[in-house]
Amino acid sequence: MKEHQLTMKPNEYIPLRDVVFNTLREAIITGDLAPGERLMEIALADRLGVSRTPVREAIRKLELEGLVVMVPRKGAHVASINEKNLQDVIEIRMVLEEFAIGLACERITDAELLELKQIHDEFITCVGKGDPRTIAQKDEAFHDAIFRATDNNRLISIIGNLREQFYRYRMEYVKDIENHEDLIRDHHDLLEAIIGHDGDRASRLMHDHIEKQKNAVMNSIHAPA
Repeated sequence: MKEHQLTMKPNEYIPLRDVVFNTLREAIITGDLAPGERLMEIALADRLGVSRTPVREAIRKLELEGLVVMVPRKGAHVASINEKNLQDVIEIRMVLEEFAIGLACERITDAELLELKQIHDEFITCVGKGDPRTIAQKDEAFHDAIFRATDNNRLISIIGNLREQFYRYRMEYVKDIENHEDLIRDHHDLLEAIIGHDGDRASRLMHDHIEKQKNAVMNSIHAPA
């Protein structure tokens, strides 16, 4: 484990076990804790400066989220990014995001549309700087703005519960610089469809956008080490 990883951010308003959980979860979804990496309670506790108890509790919660798997006789490991996991996540994301952008085309307000345009401009700036983590965060912000424009709190909540799973594969996609221009074009086209309140076109574009990401991550899974 690299020394610069797993920097915990204490918060007096959040229980220690939750701070540890959030720290480990962020490390997994951003790739600081690599797929397949073994999670040893003692080593993690020492690194974070805490006892083993909050680390053990965090690992159990991460297992429930699908970010950690228990390997018989080998203990906890970061869940691998494999074809089946990717397919499961993409199938859910495809349905939710196609539906969401269709609603957004009908319901988006002028203020929300302005916000979406601003996020798109910020996204282009982030791509120019080339930092994958910042790009992934701004890509997520673009999609979040679309979700909010649906004005459907239940839908937003469901999508929020899957945020970490989506983000993990989003990070895998943006790590490849060759995908950055595609992302800008896709966001531009999605934005134009929303401006035109063209729900059918927006849904088709979103389908293609997510399918493209799935194929790129799938290729990276099968690429020689």
